Amino acid sequence: MNAVSRRERIEAMLANDPADAMLRYMLAMELDKAAEHDRSLELFAGLMADSSPHVPAFLMAGQQLVQLGRTEEARAALREGIEVARTQGD
Repeated sequence: MNAVSRRERIEAMLANDPADAMLRYMLAMELDKAAEHDRSLELFAGLMADSSPHVPAFLMAGQQLVQLGRTEEARAALREGIEVARTQGD
């Protein structure tokens, strides 16, 4: 029997609702776990650029960038995330 992975379930749900921020976030997290960093960071960037940015995406992107040795990019993401969180009252 071929079990469907968490990632496959998320991707299937995203096919029905590609704008769902939580599903995009969950997929980015799954991609990070699979060491598919470019795609993961691309999804986080999209979440960060949404009209109502997803604050946790800034933190997770920053952490991932630190792990990749991209310290300046991480700082920028985290600083921007702090400002977005403030404006959203988060």
